[in-house]
Amino acid sequence: MSLSKQFVAAARWLLPSPFTIAILLTLLTAFLALLLTGSPESSATEQIGSIASYWEKGFWELLKFSMQMMLMLVLGYILALSKPVNRFIDAMLSLIKGNASAAFWVCLLTVTVAWLNWGLGLIFGAIFARKVGEYCLRKNIPLNYPLIGAAGYSGLMVWHGGLSGSAPAKIAEQGHFLAEKIGVIPMGDTIFSPMNLCCTLLLLLLLPALMYLLGKRANTAPYTIPNYMEEPAREPASGAAKLDHSRLLGAGIGSLLVLYCISRIIQGAGLDPNFINLLLFSFGLLLHGNFQRFQDAANKAISSSTGILIQFPLYGGIMGIMKYSGLVLVFSNFFVEISTASTLPVFTFISAGIVNVFVPSGGGQWAVQGPIIADAASRLGANLNECILALAYGDQLTNMLQPFWALPLLGITGLKAHEILPYTLLLLLAGIGIFMGVILIF
Repeated sequence: MSLSKQFVAAARWLLPSPFTIAILLTLLTAFLALLLTGSPESSATEQIGSIASYWEKGFWELLKFSMQMMLMLVLGYILALSKPVNRFIDAMLSLIKGNASAAFWVCLLTVTVAWLNWGLGLIFGAIFARKVGEYCLRKNIPLNYPLIGAAGYSGLMVWHGGLSGSAPAKIAEQGHFLAEKIGVIPMGDTIFSPMNLCCTLLLLLLLPALMYLLGKRANTAPYTIPNYMEEPAREPASGAAKLDHSRLLGAGIGSLLVLYCISRIIQGAGLDPNFINLLLFSFGLLLHGNFQRFQDAANKAISSSTGILIQFPLYGGIMGIMKYSGLVLVFSNFFVEISTASTLPVFTFISAGIVNVFVPSGGGQWAVQGPIIADAASRLGANLNECILALAYGDQLTNMLQPFWALPLLGITGLKAHEILPYTLLLLLAGIGIFMGVILIF
């Protein structure tokens, strides 16, 4: 573990906050656009002004996408805080017999839930890891708590290939920002393709097995868990405020919305970001049972989405510079020169893993890399769907060394990033073999 600890220390020293990285990437993109594009007849002042206008134009183009991704995280978080989900977690605690079984079950269930929704999986894994830690303290079961925290973060290894994956969900939506170039691609061609189903199955089988083996070998140590944020004290509801606490009204509206969603599915509704969020909203109301509990959960959840709120416009600005200056063509030319139709997915996977270190949002990464991938795949005659999945896999992979999305988990479990990173780096190494193997076979 000493080597991984040195790597973690170096990464913490070299990498500033994700927001600062987004600003630096914006400046770098503007500089490259100034250097590699533009008319020789234009003065430097005119070129700078043009690039600034491209940035401003792109800055506002992802507002809809930003709201969709914020809601996906917040609504998934709200669902994870509901009593039925917590009762399910409590029921699963009986499966915990020791350190190895704890790591196995936390990983398996987290990966499964994260495939359904990344926000739900992220918070489910965090709550489950914490409750396992509390359970083992009560039962005097020796535990490596950082290992369990890493298992609770493992869902970020599968999310982009799941139902709420940013790139596959976005391109399945009518009128998405690349629709004119690539059209609308249904999830049946990406998420439910043989390639992705095979990859998902391997992750479901191998990641929990790895965590089990680590649990057998990892040393256990004493640990403490900080108290949860207490529920706000409230005076008894009276008058119209009783409507906020009405189970008949809250669960009733939630039930009607769920039935409506089921009818939409029967009619063949596609799983685009809007419909996924409607499903999460409907089940959130139903499972919380009243409006007040739903709003209390939203208040806890909303802080987790600030990164999306303040960074997505910057990614949109980067996308605007690349698209309107012609820089996207420069980069796609580079990919075309070094790739063939069969190797483009491999290079896409590698580049996506690198970009994710600097752009930790899958949606923001798709906004930046999507136009490049689409253009390169078109010119090489490569399989675009495989390239999109390769981007998803690269994004998933380096989440294991990018602690940005671990912040909610760290807050809930009381762990520190450097405590879980040695174990998530081992997940990353396993992921390299799984993802590269799938890409090369398909």
